[in-house]
Amino acid sequence: MKPGKRRALRNKAAGRLRDRIEHLKVQVQARGEHAFPVIKRQFGYVKVRYRGLTKNTAQLHTLFALANIWMVRRQRLATG
Repeated sequence: MKPGKRRALRNKAAGRLRDRIEHLKVQVQARGEHAFPVIKRQFGYVKVRYRGLTKNTAQLHTLFALANIWMVRRQRLATG
């Protein structure tokens, strides 16, 4: 939902509920989308190489696993 429409609905009870739902959706989206810049910047996966569907899928699975490890590295280092 566009921010202006969200602001207009905020004063009503149903609007506050809708605003909360939109906020939760954005939180989920932000967590899911965070891996993509990591893959692009840290691992250089900017262009797709067409080497077959199986190889592309395997490479993407590996890159997403590495991105997950990369994103939690600070938490793991802090715990010792």
